[in-house]
Amino acid sequence: MADANNDSKKRIRNFTFNALKAVVKGFLVYAIYFVLWMFLAPISEIVPGLQQMVETFVIVYIILMIVGELTSGTVFQHFFNAAKALFVIGYLILSLKGGIFGLTFKNVSLIVDLRLFLIIVTLLSLLGLTKSVLQAINYMNEKTEYTRI
Repeated sequence: MADANNDSKKRIRNFTFNALKAVVKGFLVYAIYFVLWMFLAPISEIVPGLQQMVETFVIVYIILMIVGELTSGTVFQHFFNAAKALFVIGYLILSLKGGIFGLTFKNVSLIVDLRLFLIIVTLLSLLGLTKSVLQAINYMNEKTEYTRI
């Protein structure tokens, strides 16, 4: 009985710690976004919809990060990290329309080629996806080793 009571207290303490860590990480990422947005705000006047795209990205990214932290210590943490990497790839491809960005401003047509940036971010996100998959495999391998012993 005492072991069950201590085990439940330990689980509550771990969940509380994970929740606090998730909130702090979410707050720090939002604070970084807020500081960086002060530098990007003049660009948002030129590019229509930039603020909405960036805010949507930051909100979903923070939510996936918080849920991943809340599930730390389980296999679901690795699934949410993989989902975060896939979200970065998909959202950037969709929002940047494949890497070619055109803009017309007062009789001036501007075309920006962001394909190199898109390739670099996609490769880095694929590296994060690979890391998450390998961590999930390692987690499941460790779980099966402990149950065998």
